[in-house]
Amino acid sequence: MIFVPLPFVVALLLLVLLVAMLRYDETRKGLRPFLALVCLCAVQSIIVGLRWGYDVERLRYVLPVLASCLPPLVLASFRSLIHREEVAGSARWLHVTPPLGIVVLLLLWPALIDGALMVLFVGYAFALVKLGRAGPDGLDEARFDGAHAAHRALLIAAAALCLSALFDLAIFLDFRWAKGTNAALIVSNGNLLELLFLGFTADVAARARPLPAVPANSDNAASLAAKDREVLDRVNHLLTAQRLSRDENLTLSRLARRAGVPARQISGAVNRLAQKNVSQYINDFRIAEACRLLRETDLSVTAAMLESGFQTKSNFNREFRRVNSLSPASWRERNRPSPS
Repeated sequence: MIFVPLPFVVALLLLVLLVAMLRYDETRKGLRPFLALVCLCAVQSIIVGLRWGYDVERLRYVLPVLASCLPPLVLASFRSLIHREEVAGSARWLHVTPPLGIVVLLLLWPALIDGALMVLFVGYAFALVKLGRAGPDGLDEARFDGAHAAHRALLIAAAALCLSALFDLAIFLDFRWAKGTNAALIVSNGNLLELLFLGFTADVAARARPLPAVPANSDNAASLAAKDREVLDRVNHLLTAQRLSRDENLTLSRLARRAGVPARQISGAVNRLAQKNVSQYINDFRIAEACRLLRETDLSVTAAMLESGFQTKSNFNREFRRVNSLSPASWRERNRPSPS
């Protein structure tokens, strides 16, 4: 019987996921970091299978270099969901240094590689958590409909990096105390779990990217600071009069460009005046439209969901219950005018 190591099965799952992502990359551009992340996870899983399943000893030099590429790529992927006008281009090259540093350690101090990888994974995990401190609103290039899921994926990715550091520690201790007798088992059941987590979180986050749209005209010269009420009035006008709330690809970044107001200013105004985040504020408009459609038309619940700007039933049902404390079908039964 042919022996198929578990890492090859994981690699196959990741490749299937990659093909699925490539299909919707035709309509959603900007997925390259996420595609590269899933591809790297698949390649690393194959290398793990060859190294520990078929005992290809020379690959032990490749694995730490590939592993060191993973945390910077995870961070770069989620950073693509955040609009930054003043990204320091000179700092980007720093993320190339981890694999270069591992190569240097391989040549000069191989005993330090395990410790360096653990520090690297934990350090980037903290960087991810810091990136997500602003919550779903901080992911201003993600669709409002998918911002919550993308933010959860970010936190899961940070946990996966920490989990990988723990398994690296377990492998190090196994070689120190048991001469590596359990290393293959730890790798197969530990790091591969991390690779799967990262692959699927990349898919979830990538789906939050909006479809491409024609750039809206904005007055780049306008830099006057608006008061919270003025900002909210401008946003409300866009959401109602121009029906921007029904755009399923709406993001905080796009809303800011249409309003001619910095994204942080919109977020602050909504937080202070409405006592909620921007995603919930937008969804309140969408739920109001969905209620109107359910009350005044014969559209199905799904059709009303799509017409009001939602894309997924789970998000629609959750937000509908948050606003009305009822499911859409129950709300329609109670609020539909009785026939005369």
